[in-house]
Amino acid sequence: MKYRTLGRTGLKVSAITMGTFTFGGRGDFARAASQGVSDARLLVDTCIDHGVNLFDTANMYSTGLSEEILGEVLEGRYDNVLVTSKARMPIGQGPNDEGVSRWHLIRECERSLKRLRTDHIDIYYMHEWDGLTPVEEKMEALDTLIQQGKIRYAGCSNYSAWQVMKSLAAAPRHSSRFASQQIHYTIEAREAEYELLPLSVDQGLGVLIWSPLAAGLLSGKHRRGAGPAQGSRQAEGWNEPPIRDTERLWNIVDLLVEIGEAHNVEAAQIALAWLLTRPAVASLVVGGRNADQFERNFRAVDLVLSDDELKRLNDVSRLPLVYPYWHQHNFARARFSAADQALHADYPDRHYGGEDPLV
Repeated sequence: MKYRTLGRTGLKVSAITMGTFTFGGRGDFARAASQGVSDARLLVDTCIDHGVNLFDTANMYSTGLSEEILGEVLEGRYDNVLVTSKARMPIGQGPNDEGVSRWHLIRECERSLKRLRTDHIDIYYMHEWDGLTPVEEKMEALDTLIQQGKIRYAGCSNYSAWQVMKSLAAAPRHSSRFASQQIHYTIEAREAEYELLPLSVDQGLGVLIWSPLAAGLLSGKHRRGAGPAQGSRQAEGWNEPPIRDTERLWNIVDLLVEIGEAHNVEAAQIALAWLLTRPAVASLVVGGRNADQFERNFRAVDLVLSDDELKRLNDVSRLPLVYPYWHQHNFARARFSAADQALHADYPDRHYGGEDPLV
C-alpha cells in the first residue's frame, strides 16, 4: 500500500480507502449488498492486511447499521486505523432529523461515536449542502466538535465550488476549515475538473473519491450491447451515477479493457490507476462484495500508466471546455497557476481558423 498526505494536513492516508456502503443492507441499501458482521470482519481484515488505514462510513448508510457493524469490527483497533463518517442526510421523520444545524450535527456526531465504539471520528464530512442553515452555524458547530476532541478534521461531500469556498471563509479558525472533500469523480464523470479539483489544489483540500468505478460500470463486467451484469447493483435497479452518453461510456470501457489486457489486469484497475494520477486526489473509496475484489483492486496502487496510455484515456473521456474556461484557455494560459492547470493541462492548445472539437 502507498500513503498520501491529505491536502495541507499532516495526515497520511492509504491510497485506497475501504468503503462500508454495503454493510447492513437495510432498506434501499440492500440493492448494493447486505453484509453482516462476519462478512464485514473478513473484508476489514483483508484491507488491514494490505495496509489500508482509512475506513469510510456514514450515519445514513442502512440508517446507522453500517456504523454499528464497522464499530464492532474495529473495536480495539482504532490506534492503528482512521475512520470517517458523515452527517446531513435525513435519518428520521422529525423536523430536525436532517441538515447541518448545530443541534443536528452535535447530536448525530455523538450518536455515530456510540455506534462506532470510539471516542473520536478522524474525518467528519458534511454529506450534502444545506442551504437553509447559516454557514457560520455549521462551521461553529464543527469547531465545537473539534475543540471537544470528538472529531479530528472536518470535510464536505457533494458540494459545489462556491459552497465549499463559502464554508472555508466562515471557519472560525484554521483547525475547523475543511481539510478534505469527498466527491464523485471517474474517468467517465469528469465534471469535477471544472471547479472542484482546481479549488482543492488552490485551497489545499485532500480529495477522496466515492464510487470511483461508477457503481461498477467501469469494472469491465458491463459491456456494450449487453444487459446489466448478473449480481450487479444495476441488475438490482440501482440508477446512480447517471450516464448521459452511453456511447461515450462504452468507448471508455473498451479502452480500459484494452489497456488492462496489456498490463494483465482488469478494466477496473486501469480506471483506479488513472484516478490516482489526478491532482489533489488522496484516496479512492472502494467497496467490494468479497475479499477477492479488494485484492484485485489493490493492484491499481502500483500500476504505472505510460504517457501514451494516459493521453489515450484522456482523449476518449475529455469533456468540452465550457465557458469561461474555453475563453481562459484562449487568452490566459501564460498566467495559469497549478490550480488552473488541474483543468487545463489535459487540453491541447486551441486551433484557430478551423472547427474546434473542444467547444
